[in-house]
Amino acid sequence: MSPYITDAAAWQESWDRQQEAYLPDREHRFTAMLDAVEAVRETAPPRLLDLAGGTGTISLRALRRFPDAELTLVDLDPALLALATASLGDRATIVTADLTRPDWVDALPHRGYDAVLTATALHWLPADRLTGLYTELRELLRPGGLLVNADHMPDDTLPELTKRLLAKAEARRAARYAAGAVPSWAQWWEHAAQDPELRSLVERRHAIYPTGHSQEWSPPVSWHLGALSEAGFTEVGTLWRGGADAAVVAVR
Repeated sequence: MSPYITDAAAWQESWDRQQEAYLPDREHRFTAMLDAVEAVRETAPPRLLDLAGGTGTISLRALRRFPDAELTLVDLDPALLALATASLGDRATIVTADLTRPDWVDALPHRGYDAVLTATALHWLPADRLTGLYTELRELLRPGGLLVNADHMPDDTLPELTKRLLAKAEARRAARYAAGAVPSWAQWWEHAAQDPELRSLVERRHAIYPTGHSQEWSPPVSWHLGALSEAGFTEVGTLWRGGADAAVVAVR
């Protein structure tokens, strides 16, 4: 991992713009997630796990809300982890771990987290692995702690409306790309591959994900709520919804 990224703040802003093309209400879900942390935290500072945290998007916002938070960020992507390290410095513990393996938890520095937070990251795990991960995450939380997963989670009672919402969102995104307002996912990575400080890390990323994330699926909220209940959480529900996206929450 590169120890220093000269333009980390610029890369973070570029990442945010690229993500917002897909998720225009992205900040709303982060606010809802941190509101839930505020509601249940018992310790000062709160102990938080940013799961599949990428560039540190959630961690950076958590630190604005809770400047003394004890943060752990977990991811596998070397390029995104380098940006997270450059942005967060010693304000978070950065962990490289593969969530497809149940032993990923052995790399963590703590147990007893107040909250596990993840956004737009777990849809590449197959159903059986995500089910197992939910059980593993329950064991990492203190009693009363919570898990929030925000992702593509359509409402299965609104299938036709969801299709229309997705079509409208795709048209808006295509217009923004055509106008050059924001980079697409592929363009962002092409740009990163040309950067002298990130080039080797992007090459390592391609070695880890030679065909990209192989699994991508969007089960409805009802599937997630059922899986979380089966994992043993005492309360499960929908914390936030925007179009075909939602954030489910589960309390240990």
